[in-house]
Amino acid sequence: MSALTIVLTLLAALSNASASVLQRRAATDESGGGSGARQAVRWLTRVLRRPYWLAGAGLLAVSTVLQAAALSVGSLSVVQPLLASELLFTLAVGSLVFRRRPERRTWLAFAALAVGLALFLGAAAPPEGTSTAPPELWLRAGAALLGVEAAVLVASRLVRGAPRAALLGLASAVSFAATAALLKEVTGRFDQGLGALLTQWPPYATVVVGGLSFLLLQSAFRAGSLTASQPALTLGDAVTSVALGWALFEEYIGLGVRVLPEVIGVALIGAGSIGLAGTAASGGWDTPQVEPDGPGPHARRPSQRRPG
Repeated sequence: MSALTIVLTLLAALSNASASVLQRRAATDESGGGSGARQAVRWLTRVLRRPYWLAGAGLLAVSTVLQAAALSVGSLSVVQPLLASELLFTLAVGSLVFRRRPERRTWLAFAALAVGLALFLGAAAPPEGTSTAPPELWLRAGAALLGVEAAVLVASRLVRGAPRAALLGLASAVSFAATAALLKEVTGRFDQGLGALLTQWPPYATVVVGGLSFLLLQSAFRAGSLTASQPALTLGDAVTSVALGWALFEEYIGLGVRVLPEVIGVALIGAGSIGLAGTAASGGWDTPQVEPDGPGPHARRPSQRRPG
């Protein structure tokens, strides 16, 4: 694991976390407007014009560039799990943007998730593997990802609130992991030249899957709190990426004596997830701070539509 890979990935995580916070901030400025497809399109059309959302989109683009650079010098199974650091960046940046401090248990839960993933990654120590994968492996992986995606999206239609935000976060995580794997495939073919690369399928598949990831992410922000969606997004991305690294690029996870710290890492991830299940119900830290008009029961309530 090179220092350059770590630095690029941490910068990508910071950009990604900042993008999530800013786009969630824009989402809180718009009312839900119903759950149908037409209402969702209207909501997205309105939110696209908000400065917070535009700033988040710019940071998301920066994160994609940094992620591609990290994947060009490191393995998928290292880069994607390291992006789990965006959990802590999300809380830090969110505290500034929303002017509210998350509760201590929220910090502890997010920290357990991040430390658990770091411990699991350090113990697993996946090698760099190959830079590209055979077409038949991509077909198998694609079919499996489509099946998982369809199941999660169907389940998300059956629930509301935090569970729906978590499931949509998971759906976007699967898509983002697939996008990262495709990015690695694209960077692995750079030595063939730009002209040859543009005649092949990976760049176009990357654009399509990346666009789907973006739409699913916006749906997750619309559905509910970052406390519900962000852990599902980060953990789902990391787990799916490790699986894709194994299946596509021969990035095999170490076993044997490494199993114990890997299990401890998984236990911390589970503890953090359980902790967040409780904080998601109370939530509130990722909504704008509203100044009351005065003390007592006449304080102004949060508005669903604010400038910005």
